[in-house]
Amino acid sequence: MRIPPTSFAFTLLLGALAAVPYSGIDINLPALSATGAALGASASDVGLTMSAFVLSLAVMPLLYGPASDRFGRKPIVLFGMALFVVGCVASAMAPSLPVLLACRVVQGIGAAATGVTFAIIRDLFDGNAARIRIANVTVAVNVATMIAPTAGAALLTLGDWRLIYAVQAGIGAILLLAVLTGLSETAQIDPTRGPNATLLLSYFRVLRHPVSFGYALVGAAAGATVLAYVSGASLFFIGVVGLNPGQYGLIFSACSAAVMCGALLDGWLGRRGMASDAVLATGLRLMLVASVTLLAMTMGGLSSPAVVAWLLIVVAFAFGLSVPNVMNATMQPLPDIAGAVSAAAGSLQLAAGAVSSGLVSRLFDGRSALSMAAVMVLCSFLGWGVYVLIARPAGQGSRQMPSVESSDSMVG
Repeated sequence: MRIPPTSFAFTLLLGALAAVPYSGIDINLPALSATGAALGASASDVGLTMSAFVLSLAVMPLLYGPASDRFGRKPIVLFGMALFVVGCVASAMAPSLPVLLACRVVQGIGAAATGVTFAIIRDLFDGNAARIRIANVTVAVNVATMIAPTAGAALLTLGDWRLIYAVQAGIGAILLLAVLTGLSETAQIDPTRGPNATLLLSYFRVLRHPVSFGYALVGAAAGATVLAYVSGASLFFIGVVGLNPGQYGLIFSACSAAVMCGALLDGWLGRRGMASDAVLATGLRLMLVASVTLLAMTMGGLSSPAVVAWLLIVVAFAFGLSVPNVMNATMQPLPDIAGAVSAAAGSLQLAAGAVSSGLVSRLFDGRSALSMAAVMVLCSFLGWGVYVLIARPAGQGSRQMPSVESSDSMVG
């Protein structure tokens, strides 16, 4: 039975698919020590399983995106979810750390296929309708981020670390069945394009399109701002302030809830017809102001833990307010290669986030939030600058005089 695209069940399915990569990271965090003890390895060595999973998530969408434009979204998601289930089952049975590492790579390769979720939205919806559904998916992802660590800890009390992978396999199997029976193909497939041409030319089109690439850069800068605080917050609150992991977890959960609230507000504003550009500009300004305030207070010696926490929550809220609009604007001009556009935007965001989090760790002085605040200001300023100088003017110009490529490539 096919699920109607306008139904709540359809949005729930897309949200669950989009949350798979994030839950695949967070649900395993409480079990790192237990896994190491069982396999005769240190917790830090077991942490490499996270790196293996994330590396797969960063690389594989670059292949899945164009492939979904060429062969369809549904086959890619089915392949990925089947591979995810296999990886989970193999991980649950892994007898050693090297085998577990290999299984986590397989699991990550499968989970990465769910990145075409945003392309599915772009296939079916346009304008505010797409923006609202992207906001809903963002909410689902952050719900998963909030509950996954707690779920992992609960499963660890019921069994051992292998149970966590077994439960992931069960969830993956349910989603696989739901996609198989409930999801129709949404992509407009052009069979005349060869796979090599699709891969190379799709990314060339994204890079040379001022609107798509401009908004992809804005999204990368916004994502880098958030990953700077994700990296720096633990260094500051645990390493400097002396909070225990449980106390820090409350702050992290509050930030995830703030992202969710921002996305919910954006969806509410979209349903009431507020322009996407206006909401995006507000979110980027708020992110920049909160980051600058944090830097100023840190340099002035006024950065109490409570103040830092509240400013990070504001940044997270601004990100939730912005990201649905950024993703929608990025995919809007090139609907026929929405998979490649979504993949390029996601990989840019991951790469920028890796750089920003690395800078925060590298520049950390061991006594303040200065490195985190400084990198957040740099990234949020770049995001605002790219939006004002490149993305917004390009978007306004394309609306006034659509490019030949955009006009020819529009579908539906």
